Amino acid sequence: MTAPTLLALAAGLLLSGAVLAQEAQIRKNLAERLPNFPRIDEVSKTPIPGVYEIRIGTEVLYTDEQGNHVIQGQIIDTRTRANLTEERIEKLTAIDFSALPLKDAMVVKQGTGARKLAVFADPNCGYCKRFERDLLKVKDVTVYTFLYPILGPDSNVKSRDIWCAKDPMQTWRDWMMDGKTPPKAMGNCDTAALDRNIAFGQKYRVQGTPALVFENGVRKPGALPVAQVEILLAEAARK
Repeated sequence: MTAPTLLALAAGLLLSGAVLAQEAQIRKNLAERLPNFPRIDEVSKTPIPGVYEIRIGTEVLYTDEQGNHVIQGQIIDTRTRANLTEERIEKLTAIDFSALPLKDAMVVKQGTGARKLAVFADPNCGYCKRFERDLLKVKDVTVYTFLYPILGPDSNVKSRDIWCAKDPMQTWRDWMMDGKTPPKAMGNCDTAALDRNIAFGQKYRVQGTPALVFENGVRKPGALPVAQVEILLAEAARK
């Protein structure tokens, strides 16, 4: 091994050791000063000198190199106008489309159905109702709708009635777009899928509806405008 290589290796080891020491210092100070602070999953550098990212699950906070301050907010790169915090959270919350339990979703194909979109929705969610109407304008897409009752007991009842209907997807759209009350579920009906949907959503921290998942794993909250959905579907198709 040549001398320059040895020097580079030594420098790398010193840098690695310094980074680990810095992370340990941040963890130590925050733990001592804020005993109720959540467990930190990861500490990493940001593009800003002296500012570190603290990752707690999929939540991102920031601190200085001594852990003297905790900062809640977003980092914007003024040169590119990129929201670095938002980009980071998108990566942390991305869902592998192949990991979705599609058998637990209601499915509708529009046009060729070539593109794919998954939606977590609550039957009592007003934004979900608006988005359901807008979805009709999107062509050549297969939509997988996961009933995700998180807005109260009536959401559970309606989700069961919809899931147990003869045609769940049609019953869903009748309710969401026309306000037609789903028929009461009668007899035995396997609603384990609804429980699995809730468990899946909790695992991936789906905390609001509608929540959209595109084929490339990109996840977006809220009732996005159709134009934005089209852009994201096109990007997903190029994955």
